[in-house]
Amino acid sequence: MKLGRFRKDQNVFTGIVEGDKVGSVGEIPIEKIIASNLTDNIKCLISSWFSLQELEYAPLINPGKIICLGLNYKSHAEEGGWHLPAEPVYFEKSSSCIIPNRAKIYIPDHIGRIDPEVELAVMIGKICKNVSKQEAIACIAGYTILNDVTARAMQKEDQAKKYPWFRSKSMDTFCPIGPWIVTTDEIDWQEPLKIELRINGEAKQSSSTDKMIFQIPDIICSIARYLTLYPGDIISTGTPEGISPVKDGDIVECEIEKIGILSNPVVSYGKHC
Repeated sequence: MKLGRFRKDQNVFTGIVEGDKVGSVGEIPIEKIIASNLTDNIKCLISSWFSLQELEYAPLINPGKIICLGLNYKSHAEEGGWHLPAEPVYFEKSSSCIIPNRAKIYIPDHIGRIDPEVELAVMIGKICKNVSKQEAIACIAGYTILNDVTARAMQKEDQAKKYPWFRSKSMDTFCPIGPWIVTTDEIDWQEPLKIELRINGEAKQSSSTDKMIFQIPDIICSIARYLTLYPGDIISTGTPEGISPVKDGDIVECEIEKIGILSNPVVSYGKHC
């Protein structure tokens, strides 16, 4: 099942996506559907159908935490000259920087290079703490695409000063997520998925999720050893090689097999705000 959030005539609703049609189940947030284990029966709440083309996308979720992995593809670590991690390395992005499919990524002037990064994201479906690998798998509600937009020049400056990277990862609009959540009945965590990022139609990152150093159950176990995960929390599993900068006027497309395409235009503050 594909669950999304949409806007029609200023009204925001949760919808079940089937092909090019969307069935509205009302205002109930996706997090509540997941936490209440309503996915098996949610179709009975459909009150009306719309064409996908007539709808705008709304922010998909409002997670308590967005936890991202760094250096989870060997090829990405090698291109940056970083050592391979012995255990998952993770950091947090602010949930306030989430934007939906087709929304604009705003880049401030004069902060240097900005890189988008395509990543497979996991949505947590139940409270998760000190779990086994098998228990971790049962905590997955679904999958989506996350674009970990990064102020690369700022990140490198902060790293050189031994400062946290938080601000370079969490500026407004620096976390496109979408276009929808795909539940686990459609995607198995062991299944290799093609993952690609394009800028203006040109492929920059192209890989497969089976190239990750740490696989999804190991990632969840590692995080849940120290942090309690709650329904709606997002874990983004890292990006492959090929990171490339974007500029005003570019179109970024992040595509993952079986999920879809997350597309966002890039706009400079100075020119358009």
